[in-house]
Amino acid sequence: MKRFAATALSAVTTIIASTLLTVSAHAASPEELRAKAMDPKLDKVARVEAIKAMYPEMLTEDGNIPVRRICVWDIAGKNGPIYQAAVDQVAELMQWGVQIELDAYTSESVLTEELKAGMCDAALFTGLRARLFNKYTGTIDAIGAVPSRDHMKLLMRAITSAKNADRMVDGQYVVMGYAPMGAAYIFVNDRSINTLAKAAGKRVAVLDYDLVQAEMVSQIGANPVPTALVNAGTKFNNKIVDVLAAPLAAYQIMELYKGLGDNGGIVNYPFSQITLQLVGRADKFPNELAQLVREDFLTRFDTIEKLVKAQEGDIPEQYWIDIPDDDKAEYQVMMQEARIQLRERDYYHADMLALQRKVRCKFEPSHFECANPVE
Repeated sequence: MKRFAATALSAVTTIIASTLLTVSAHAASPEELRAKAMDPKLDKVARVEAIKAMYPEMLTEDGNIPVRRICVWDIAGKNGPIYQAAVDQVAELMQWGVQIELDAYTSESVLTEELKAGMCDAALFTGLRARLFNKYTGTIDAIGAVPSRDHMKLLMRAITSAKNADRMVDGQYVVMGYAPMGAAYIFVNDRSINTLAKAAGKRVAVLDYDLVQAEMVSQIGANPVPTALVNAGTKFNNKIVDVLAAPLAAYQIMELYKGLGDNGGIVNYPFSQITLQLVGRADKFPNELAQLVREDFLTRFDTIEKLVKAQEGDIPEQYWIDIPDDDKAEYQVMMQEARIQLRERDYYHADMLALQRKVRCKFEPSHFECANPVE
């Protein structure tokens, strides 16, 4: 996990360190400078020079980047692997004369509010939180929208194109990067809960800041239990909730095997793909600079995915709950209906859902949704 966090943050290191290079003045127009800054075929140093010429106001008098405060979510705080990797990264940045102030947060809700208040220049947190700042990238984690890591890689390659850069800015925020954190699966404390219909009457964990999730759970007759990420594992292990959607790495990190016990299991069908996203304030990180960071994240996709896979470890075979192909088809239909309903409620971004459908059809053109697209 430490290597994973270092990989995610190294993009920031590379780009910000490069901006310390001296730039010679030239008379290029703003349009020419932006075209140069966004051209992936050009040398990164040349692109950074163009960015500095575009935004001289973001530099100090000596041509350096002012101190930037990056807030890092780590469920274990300053003792956690993500934060410790960030500390190591700061040591490397200081060798280049860049000053970064790091802070660890065990609560995503507190981190979120401080980013909104301008107390954080950028925040590293889950894609579920990123949806509050950019609905387009926040929809990457949509229910059943990205079946596998290969689908995710193709999707991220598409959205990282410079032609897509304007979608990364929403108001005063800019998405600076996204990385895979693996698929989320349904953990249950009773193996008989192997379909959504059988979840009726059961207690299902939902994010405490997301009222729409609670409404969706209520629609299937289940009882939503508001939960923060920091205590989701504890609630499952203490039988406060019966059903929990979580990445496989949570089996070890949150000790979910305690909640599974002798009767529980994991439904062997991915519920969604989880991401980690870096969101910055646009007045601190221009979109042209963020584009370089996004591109760097993409080049590290395979490395990050392997590190995440290693964190999942080996889950005992006894816990897997296999479901018949017919039931899988039913799951796909129900997930599609849920996505459409959430799209109509302006919860999911329609353009991202359409792109995800195109990616799915790229892999399986004979699938029912490809002949009659509704997303």
